[in-house]
Amino acid sequence: QAQLVESGGGLVQPGGSLTLSCLASGIFFGNYAMSWHRQAPGKERELVARIPSFGGKSNYADSVKGRFTISRDNAKKTVYLQMNSLKPEDTAVYYCSAEWNRAYWGQGTQVTVSS
Repeated sequence: QAQLVESGGGLVQPGGSLTLSCLASGIFFGNYAMSWHRQAPGKERELVARIPSFGGKSNYADSVKGRFTISRDNAKKTVYLQMNSLKPEDTAVYYCSAEWNRAYWGQGTQVTVSS
């Protein structure tokens, strides 16, 4: 049974950093492109970053380019999102997803950027 579990969210001050992790199980992780999405209150879910299954270039939302970095460790079946220079507008629930023949989603982790 496929499962994605996010961790690493929390409260951080503006300008701070957080690293989110998403551990996958029940799927052949290497076959899946992995993504991070976020949803702020009252807003639609948006793609934050995506990393292909093997090699290739990652892509980012314009709002996070230069601040966020997505990476993956196929041996650990884990995808990461390093978030630097966080802003209050980055506050949202962050979800990871795995996409190949179908898409799987995690339950999300809350990130709050506030002083």
